[in-house]
Amino acid sequence: MTNNEKKQLQITACKVRMGVIESTHGAKAGHPGGSLSAADLFTYLYFKEMNVDPQNPKWEDRDRFVLSKGHTAPGLYAALANRGFFPVEDLPKLRHIDSYLQGHPNMNTVPGVDMSTGSLGQGISCAAGMALGLKHQGKSARVYTLLGDGEIQEGQVWEAMMLASHYKLDNFCVIIDNNGLQIDGNVADVMSPYPIGDKLAAFGFYVLHIDGHNFDQIESALNEAKTVKGQPTAIIMKTVKGKDVSFMENNAGWHGKAPNDAEYEQAMNELKAILAELEGK
Repeated sequence: MTNNEKKQLQITACKVRMGVIESTHGAKAGHPGGSLSAADLFTYLYFKEMNVDPQNPKWEDRDRFVLSKGHTAPGLYAALANRGFFPVEDLPKLRHIDSYLQGHPNMNTVPGVDMSTGSLGQGISCAAGMALGLKHQGKSARVYTLLGDGEIQEGQVWEAMMLASHYKLDNFCVIIDNNGLQIDGNVADVMSPYPIGDKLAAFGFYVLHIDGHNFDQIESALNEAKTVKGQPTAIIMKTVKGKDVSFMENNAGWHGKAPNDAEYEQAMNELKAILAELEGK
């Protein structure tokens, strides 16, 4: 990746984070913390990694993405909007009555959403089924799914992991957003999932660990995943919940709370400053 490509991804990721703040403020509800921690991953997937077409969202040969931690829809929506699937101006309509942008992804109303999710643990099962179906059809498309580290406390997650390994789904990439916090606090205190990597390896996954805010590491891991044959890949990415908004960072209280007007102004000013620095203004 060139320095210019990396800078463009950083600029886009900042705009995605701004979209998260715009949408949750507009909704007066939503989940900004985990949306911000995953913003770099959303950006890389939709602007560099995945073979998708905003003009043809249901294209049969596209790569698929399933947001298993569906409550972080604001982050996914912001990435989809900036990629051209629908207008960025619609983001503040999140969760409004009659809005197509509901609090959790809806594949029937939102262009670019491949699976309706929200009940934690179910998204990865759907994603594994997609990967298995594509295998049976002989298609080369890949399937990516993002889970929260609190979400993997769900038993259904591990049933899906077992299936993916059993059927040798090497077109399947599971990504875990390890920001360390869930709605009730530190994941290690609520119900520790650690050591995550060892457990995934025991389930037959090829396991990679990265900094989820480092585009070079994201690129390297996703490229390596494409070389793995005969088994699925899991990428455990260490992230900061609430990334790039000072008062939200590493604060479990921002798991599912919207910024008020003053907090919105502060968050947007901080992100605008980051954007201006990246753009050299």
